[in-house]
Amino acid sequence: MSGPRTVLVARLDNAGDVLLQGPLVRAVAAGADRVVVLAGPAGAAAAELLPGVDEVWTWSCPWILGDPPPVDAGDLAALADRVRALAPDEAIVSTSFHQSPLPLALVLRTAGVPRISAISVDYPGTLLDVRHRVDDDLPEPERALSLARAAGFELPPGDDGRLAVRRPLPPVSHEPGYVVLHPGASVPARAWPADRCAEAVAALTDAGHRVLVTGGPGERGLTAAVAGSRGIDLGGETSLAEMAALLDGAAAVVVGNTGPAHLAAAVGTPVVSLFSPVVPAQRWAPYGVPTVLLGDQSAACAGTRARECPVPGHPCLSSVTAEDVVAAVDKLTSTVQQPAVPRHPAAAREAATSLQGRT
Repeated sequence: MSGPRTVLVARLDNAGDVLLQGPLVRAVAAGADRVVVLAGPAGAAAAELLPGVDEVWTWSCPWILGDPPPVDAGDLAALADRVRALAPDEAIVSTSFHQSPLPLALVLRTAGVPRISAISVDYPGTLLDVRHRVDDDLPEPERALSLARAAGFELPPGDDGRLAVRRPLPPVSHEPGYVVLHPGASVPARAWPADRCAEAVAALTDAGHRVLVTGGPGERGLTAAVAGSRGIDLGGETSLAEMAALLDGAAAVVVGNTGPAHLAAAVGTPVVSLFSPVVPAQRWAPYGVPTVLLGDQSAACAGTRARECPVPGHPCLSSVTAEDVVAAVDKLTSTVQQPAVPRHPAAAREAATSLQGRT
């Protein structure tokens, strides 16, 4: 297609969610002269890592964020003014299945954006020009890419649709081949218990692995306790780009359903996924890399989207042992595995139906 000069792509939640937009962004970039990403404060650094992004805006959205700011008319007006000054030729609003694109579409429409595309279950009136509908059991990157296609953007020839980050990455001072264990999670219900993480560090070390323990600036206490005297504690020491470089040098990554799992997938590193079933693994498991999925996917919490575990004892993940993790790491590092969630781009295209216009 003949590319518009500027496309605004919006994804307003967490870093992992933004990383999963990588194929969508590359498809848009292949058909546009300029791609501006509107991200939330937790996702902006991830947007900076995506190939095809020319500029990143950060905005705290009061209807998307888990800790939302109050609705402020002046803040909404300032966003509209900024979009009006940018004058994008069109916008693509990407959301998760439980989020509505319509409030942002309203702001963008008032800012004069002439063409807006989004996935929407709700009737959009005149807010959307492309109202896309999709099978919500698709993996999130395929779901997002199907929206790009509905808007008229295709991946360039040779792009396999996997997750990716900009390269080169920063240098790493650790010799490649270590195992990274990331104990934290943005949602407590998705975290493996800290004592199990510490047991895994010891067990992996006993099995001959070097173990690096990672975490954000607010997780230094957690990473220190988990690393103990046998792991290498890197809590709070890496930017997101440096974390990507660290994961790139790992033989495997042990992590829950949180941003670093998707960052590991974006650099092509195998993942031991400690996956709480509060959201479906079919949609959210690490995408396009060898993966071993651990955790009881039929637990009582399945599909609840709970932020705090609703079942005493957190059985879906507390049932996973350090020995399970060692066996999974050994499996990933000794044999070539297929991704736990198969990639079916053709099936994604067939499963998704788009309704052009305002239906």
